[in-house]
Amino acid sequence: MNRYPLWKNLIILIALVAGLIYALPNRYGETPAVQISGTRSSVKVDTAVMDRIEKLLQAAKIQPEGAFLENNSLKVKFAGTEAQLKAKTAIQEALGDDYVVALNLLPNTPGWLAQLHAKPMALGLDLRGGVHFLMQVDMRAAVDKAYERVAGDVRRELKDKKIRAGSIKRLATGVEIQLRDEATLKESRKAIERSLPTVQIAQQSGEGGYRLLLTLTDEEQRRIQSDAVKQNIATLHNRVNELGTTEPVIQQQGADRIVVQLPGVQDTARAKDIIGRTATLEVRMVEEDSAKLAEALAGRVPAGYELLEELDPRGNRPILLKTDVELTGENINDAQAGFDDQNQPAVHIGLDSAGANIFRQLTAENIGKRMAMVLVEKGKGQVVTAPVIRGEIGGGRVQITGSMSTADANDTALLLRAGSLAAPMEVVEERTIGPSLGKENIEKGFNSMFYGFGAVVLFMIIYYRMFGVTASLALGANLVFLIALLSVLSTTLTLPGIAAIALTLGMAIDSNVLINERIREEVRAGVPPQTAIKAGYEHAWATILDSNITTLIAGVALLIFGSGAVRGFAVVHCLGIITSMFSAVVVSRALVNLIYGYRRKVTSLAV
Repeated sequence: MNRYPLWKNLIILIALVAGLIYALPNRYGETPAVQISGTRSSVKVDTAVMDRIEKLLQAAKIQPEGAFLENNSLKVKFAGTEAQLKAKTAIQEALGDDYVVALNLLPNTPGWLAQLHAKPMALGLDLRGGVHFLMQVDMRAAVDKAYERVAGDVRRELKDKKIRAGSIKRLATGVEIQLRDEATLKESRKAIERSLPTVQIAQQSGEGGYRLLLTLTDEEQRRIQSDAVKQNIATLHNRVNELGTTEPVIQQQGADRIVVQLPGVQDTARAKDIIGRTATLEVRMVEEDSAKLAEALAGRVPAGYELLEELDPRGNRPILLKTDVELTGENINDAQAGFDDQNQPAVHIGLDSAGANIFRQLTAENIGKRMAMVLVEKGKGQVVTAPVIRGEIGGGRVQITGSMSTADANDTALLLRAGSLAAPMEVVEERTIGPSLGKENIEKGFNSMFYGFGAVVLFMIIYYRMFGVTASLALGANLVFLIALLSVLSTTLTLPGIAAIALTLGMAIDSNVLINERIREEVRAGVPPQTAIKAGYEHAWATILDSNITTLIAGVALLIFGSGAVRGFAVVHCLGIITSMFSAVVVSRALVNLIYGYRRKVTSLAV
């Protein structure tokens, strides 16, 4: 009557062993480390770099705990954060800008557990700390980009209206349009006022020529700068999501700064690289006049042109581009890494409807000319590819090929897909942040949970005797299952998560209280002990199921509509309900069966 079949006992045993294995890494803690990676995949981090770092640290009298290479990066462990910070500064100064040197925390998980893919659960900023970046948004660059868009819009609008204009110059504080006569000036002004209502127009006519000067209003400039910060925050969210970071903190600080805090990040070097890069795409036309190129190479770059470098496996070569930007990354709605017809790494880009129309018109009007794809990184442009336009390209699909590796293509696609930054940003501060509540308060939080656990166990054993022992063992199994799940699912545990664990333990023991009281009632009613055990579990099950489902519904609602600390609480709460139902009913029943189910005659129950 009260015996589980062998297969069910084996399932419970396997679950307990697996839970112990995947919960075990949490007891080993973490070690401060410095991670060194190349800024591009072409910059190799190998044994030569490792030897160089070891000699550097030895000269600086900094003793590392160990070093190892992994995925083209070097990780060096240290005994404490003081040595870690000194080493980071020394290594960064020695290696220069070709390498990304970042602070990290590495788990001390034994090798045999690591081979089973067992890892400790990620702790949030309030428990573990994490990586902190303070980013400065270049507001002047945001306005400059707005003026570039204005110049491009004016050029297309006048072309659509078949108005012949002279040069359209991008000035430091506006856009200047040169026109041939009074009639063209009036016609141009009318077209611009209709299509660009946010610009102020000043005109000059007479012997000095016919010109229109377009400037953005102060209100519009403030809106652009405010939107730049908001767009950069949204883009950073997308990039952090691509990195797989859970519960990041990305928020505005002041008028032009953004705080990025990443808890539980393992590859901080990659995080710093991806977040700090601007990676915006610009499509510009190539100037084919060799005389102008020679003049630019001599140090006299003609007005309206810019001299850049084109990536080439045989060595970068100079290329002269027009400063007019025909298309930007703002028109990109998708970017995926892949391969071209020659099986070389490439980035396949999808444009929105506006971008597709601009690109189709651009290619139709410039057949036989070269068009450059410029990747702008931290204000510096580099030509990835500059193909000759063979015909009109419609459909909004663009392919970027050139001198890039598969890793470069993946990183470029990630950055373009995550969205274009409205303005470049610079990391003005980087540090690891300690637990915001302090080590003492965190210890109190954990201790309160374990003290509460001990008090509940003591009460259950005194009040329910043997059935209290089985309930306490099931409660311990529930805690192991929950920690193992949090570790396997890489869920970030925060202080509200600890509160959810305490609540889970309370709800789990509540289920055993219901079961034990039902068994007591059956015994008092004169029901035989074996029948009382069976009836107690069966009758309590309906109540346990109803109460847990209603609580789970509330937890799911918090999970869907909550954010931040509320969401962290909800995740642990929902997982805890699942583990508590299994441990309180199935595991405790298995223990009771082992104690009473194999006895031929049971005269009384220790309940």
